[in-house]
Amino acid sequence: MILVIDTSSPSSSVIATIDGHEMTESVRAGRGLDVQDLRRLARTKSITKVAVANGPGSFTGLRVGVSFGLGLAKGLGVPIVPLPTLDLQAARSEEPVTAVADAGRGRFYFLVPGGEVALGAPADIPAAYPLVGRVASIAGHRFKPEKELRRLVEAAAKMLETAREVPYGSLEIEYMQTFSASRK
Repeated sequence: MILVIDTSSPSSSVIATIDGHEMTESVRAGRGLDVQDLRRLARTKSITKVAVANGPGSFTGLRVGVSFGLGLAKGLGVPIVPLPTLDLQAARSEEPVTAVADAGRGRFYFLVPGGEVALGAPADIPAAYPLVGRVASIAGHRFKPEKELRRLVEAAAKMLETAREVPYGSLEIEYMQTFSASRK
C-alpha cells in the first residue's frame, strides 16, 4: 500500500492510500494530520511506499506532513517520493489548468501550463485557464468545477507512475518565500 500525505493547504489535509486498484482518500478540515487514522493504517496495512506533497504551500503544514512522512518511511524502511503540490493539483484535471495554493497575506503560489511556479497577488495569476487548488476563491478567476476533477488520490496515483523515489536525506520542501529584515 502506498500512503499519500498532503498537508500543503493551510485549511485542510489529505491522507490517501493506494492499494492495488483500491484508492481511498480522507480530507480533514483545519491544520494537522489525523494521527489516529495514520496509526490505524500503519497497524492494519503493509505500507510499501510513502508519497508526500512537498510544496509550495503552508510553511507549518508542509513541515508537519513531510516530517511525518519521512519519519514513517525511514522507520519502516520504505521509499519516499516527493510530489510537488502544484503539479499534484494540476494532475487532477484532464485539460490544462492553472494550479494554485494559498501563500498567505493575499498571495498565491501558481503554476500555469508550461510555466514555472510563481508567487503573486490575484491580479498576477493569468486567467487563460480555470484554476484548481484548495483555496476558497480568487477574485476575477474561475475555478474548474470539483465534479470535473479527479480526486487527489487519483492524481497522486497518476503522478506516481513516473515520480522518482529520493534518498531520505535529499527530500526537500519547496517553501519558495524568502524572508528579510528591513534595516532602519
